[in-house]
Amino acid sequence: MTGEIRKLLDRTFSGLGYLAIGLLAATLLIILVPMVIKGLDAYLFRGTVEYRRMVFDQFGRGDRERLEAEETRMIEARQPVYNMIAAFEAELDTMSFSDRRRYRSSVSELKDHIRFLLGPAPGAPVPVLIRDQYGQTRWDQAQEAAQRILMIESWDYADPTQMGVLVHTPRVEEFRGTSIEPLFTHIENNVTAMLRPRLTFYWRFLFDNPIDSHFFGGIWPELLGTFYLALGAMLFAVPMGIIAAIYLTEYSRQGLIVSIIRTCINTLAGVPSIVFGLFGLAFFINTMHLSPAKSVLAGSLTLGLLVLPVIIRASEEAILAVPRTYKEASLSLGSSRWWTVVTVVLPAALPGILT
Repeated sequence: MTGEIRKLLDRTFSGLGYLAIGLLAATLLIILVPMVIKGLDAYLFRGTVEYRRMVFDQFGRGDRERLEAEETRMIEARQPVYNMIAAFEAELDTMSFSDRRRYRSSVSELKDHIRFLLGPAPGAPVPVLIRDQYGQTRWDQAQEAAQRILMIESWDYADPTQMGVLVHTPRVEEFRGTSIEPLFTHIENNVTAMLRPRLTFYWRFLFDNPIDSHFFGGIWPELLGTFYLALGAMLFAVPMGIIAAIYLTEYSRQGLIVSIIRTCINTLAGVPSIVFGLFGLAFFINTMHLSPAKSVLAGSLTLGLLVLPVIIRASEEAILAVPRTYKEASLSLGSSRWWTVVTVVLPAALPGILT
């Protein structure tokens, strides 16, 4: 009977263990899958002709003849929009003062939305900012911009029990009976022809430089800076941390000074990172003048100070975990203490230190 109960308990605990692993895997999938999908949007998306023109202008990549052919067909689809806007602005001069005042505000807002979708109109001055020189470069964003042209978003607060209801009103109602009324139907039916979306794989996202405050381009400087920052911090913190751990475990004698040192190390391990950042700015930049402004060197040294207490404590625990018999055997063979630490203790403690 006891054996049967033991087997039942073993199966129960095994089942609970598998269930816990399954729940953990499901939780990770729920958390990570949306992150991966959103991250893939940086590499795989439907780019518009505005995107291909931006890539050709800013990075010199693409087929000029093919791009010019696309732009020719794009202009054919967009030209009626600009013609209707010009005709309506001419019509404004024949309206009464009140109508002209009302329509000018509405058509100005409409032109801003169209400029946001399609970029500057032909013949318009070239904007200074690169982001304003092109229309929507991604199809999903273009669809949202087209929706803002077709619909006016407003909030209805009629019900006091609710915070507000989002209401979409067709913008065409503002221009009903005018020469610009067909514009909205044209945009709704021809937005694909005006932007010509195409599936794009932007593998250079990792290696391109950012443009216009990261509106376009890639993240290569950020990756390079992160690598230099981490490498510089490790080059500073790892040797210092291991040497300090060796001193505290192999050479120092327990006393007041060592206790104060350990207390300081534990205190530094609990200091918020923002404090280390302010210290790095004040000491490395303003006092030591390592660079006239922010620099990777100052950041690496600051990050090294941040991780130094952790490395010291981890190295201490790894060194203390080495069996004492290893050191006794090395010393009994005539090795010095330092040679024992270098050739016996550190190799044995290295896996723990690296972890």
